[in-house]
Amino acid sequence: MPRLIAAGRTKWAVALAAGSVLWAAGLAHADKPVGGTTPTPGGSDKPQGDANNRTLLASVSQSRIQITYPDGRTGSGSMEDLTSVDPNWKPPVCWYEPVFTPEQLKSAVADLKKNGGLGAVNAHEFWTSGIFVDHYEEGEEQDNFDISASKNTMAQGYKDYNVGQNGMFWRSVVRKGHEHDTKAWDCGRIMFWQDAGTIPDDEHAPTPETLAAYAYDQIDVPKTEVELKPEAKSTVNLPTWVWLDKGTFKDVKVRAELPNTGLWAETTAKPVALHLEPGTADAETFPASGDCEINADGSIGTPYTKGKADQTPPCGIRYLRASTGEPYRLKASITWEISWEGTGGAQGNLPNGTFETTQDMNVQEIQSINR
Repeated sequence: MPRLIAAGRTKWAVALAAGSVLWAAGLAHADKPVGGTTPTPGGSDKPQGDANNRTLLASVSQSRIQITYPDGRTGSGSMEDLTSVDPNWKPPVCWYEPVFTPEQLKSAVADLKKNGGLGAVNAHEFWTSGIFVDHYEEGEEQDNFDISASKNTMAQGYKDYNVGQNGMFWRSVVRKGHEHDTKAWDCGRIMFWQDAGTIPDDEHAPTPETLAAYAYDQIDVPKTEVELKPEAKSTVNLPTWVWLDKGTFKDVKVRAELPNTGLWAETTAKPVALHLEPGTADAETFPASGDCEINADGSIGTPYTKGKADQTPPCGIRYLRASTGEPYRLKASITWEISWEGTGGAQGNLPNGTFETTQDMNVQEIQSINR
């Protein structure tokens, strides 16, 4: 465990990443105004922790961003995650969020002193209660190493946790699943003060687009199998009609809000196309690209009706060779166009998402037609 000497006292702190012991610490803050809200201690906008308010022990991926579903979906049930079609898209790995009012931090440090252990001062560094007292109560500066700038800096101290001042202490958070990503060290400032109604003038401060990308991760789409005719058994040289009903194929919306900042974003996933892969080279798709576009009413393709067996479907497949032993694996991937809007009229697009389903297709040689 590394040792830190300051103000004539021996204190201990831990910072771990990728198996190495490193120091990550803070810089003096600068302000940038936003349409934020003033936190109310103990009110409904109180940062969420456990029953004992021991949020100093919170997980590095425990964001306080609040998610709601304006379209009435719950994000649960028969739903599936989207996968970005752009393998190079890199949403923010880390950012800063408001965590404590002065009273809440004072209470959390008192709880840490009583129960012992280490508290998180950013996503990677953990302090004993003594260091928290020295820095946030006694006003001592802390020597630290700024990972992103590769240089030593001094983080300003605070008196009595800034009790009586209007604002909050902010701390870094890491996108879930990226706790060991080296980019997560870019948010290396130790927990710092920010006046109410402002956000940090920092490249890793949250923005509406940050929240839009966070909402993207929360998008779930209907787990829908395409309708087929014939259903699970097709006939060589006769078309299989494929379609999706408009009732289950509609926009999905996710809203993300970061309390005490005034920041919000609403991300919308709009279904735009269905792509078919027959599961064999001995097949034709309709259209030839295999991309069935969405209709004006929100459906895809045209349902099969009696008497259309010899017709070419607007969306479908014709198998040219029978399956032997194992069925063909028909893949149907739905493309969702992603857009967002947020605080102050901000808006934009994110990479399209896709969801793929696979269905067994048995293909027989019999040339008879069931009309």
